[in-house]
Amino acid sequence: MMWFNKFSVFAKGYQMRACLARLPIYLNSTIRVAPALCRLQHRTFSSKPAGVKVLYDGQCPICVQEIRFLQFMQTNRPEKVDFIDISLTDYDEGKYKGVSYEMAMEEMHVIDENDKVHRGIPAFSVMYSAVGFGWLGRFMMWSPVRPFMENCYDIFARNRLKWTGRGEECTKGRCEKKKENDS
Repeated sequence: MMWFNKFSVFAKGYQMRACLARLPIYLNSTIRVAPALCRLQHRTFSSKPAGVKVLYDGQCPICVQEIRFLQFMQTNRPEKVDFIDISLTDYDEGKYKGVSYEMAMEEMHVIDENDKVHRGIPAFSVMYSAVGFGWLGRFMMWSPVRPFMENCYDIFARNRLKWTGRGEECTKGRCEKKKENDS
């Protein structure tokens, strides 16, 4: 019995040495990561215009609720995302890669840092990644989940005007733009 205890102490000591042998690897990796995080954080506080532009319907209560949440979430990432209300009269499709008011009303549009336009679920993925929810964006784009997400979003996009009580004021899925001073 005594031999077993000595052996187990030796085994524990060996495990401890093996663990300590790996410690510099972990330390080095964290040291390498820290400066990258500092650079990223410094870059987001620059005076450059935002990289991602989210085009949303400011008259849709569900859309506005989600945008407010995302604006709150991006407080740690200032100037990372611009939220553009397409329902304002001063919305100019020329500034946003030719995405017209009608196109933006049909489904979500997001313009990424490379000026590429994303629509539907890929747009949500880019938007969530930009505010720090990259895991959610990747989950939505995961091949087993994406068809389900696209079907659900298509149903929502087709019916959101009716579901939010705007069916009477909108004709053929389009609403009149509100004036800038109407809020």
